[in-house]
Amino acid sequence: MNKLKVVEIFYSIQGEGANTGMPAIFIRLSGCNLNCWYCDTEWHQFTEMTVREILDQIGQYPCRNIIWTGGEPTLQLTDEILGQFIGYYHCIETNGTNPVPNGINYISCSPKVTPQLLKKNFSFIDEIRYPLNKGDKLPGIEELPPADHYLVSPLFLGVENKRMELSQENIDFCLDFVKNNPGWKLSIQLHKLLNIK
Repeated sequence: MNKLKVVEIFYSIQGEGANTGMPAIFIRLSGCNLNCWYCDTEWHQFTEMTVREILDQIGQYPCRNIIWTGGEPTLQLTDEILGQFIGYYHCIETNGTNPVPNGINYISCSPKVTPQLLKKNFSFIDEIRYPLNKGDKLPGIEELPPADHYLVSPLFLGVENKRMELSQENIDFCLDFVKNNPGWKLSIQLHKLLNIK
């Protein structure tokens, strides 16, 4: 398959996780196998693009970092497709329901599955990042696959002036969680605070 269903392609900075602040080309793919209530992406809309069309578009940017996001990018990405993006550093943002292609250099997983399925799909994950709402329960680090970073991120709630707002309750919940579980770190969705993509 040399075509992908693409929601959007844009150049920005990574706004969350351990790579916050890193310039990157975001390729947002259509389709997801879940329907999370807090999802902020219109992943059901797309334009079908060939790999050549995508390469031509991203070639205009002075950057070699790609973040494959969605939706759920593992529904479309393959080793064959990634092999055509020569010279790029590939990051993926995944929900953990499927293994990722071999050509991925950095895995950011926001798990929506059990620790058992995560361990089946991954022997190692660069970062595990749970979005948290007040009262959510998390597995212990020992139940999860090995990772360089274990992160929690307070969920943004509601829309005011077309902008998602941080919930103080969720911030306080995450801060308390990190202070009581020092193997975890806090990650804030900086791009939403800066009102950028």
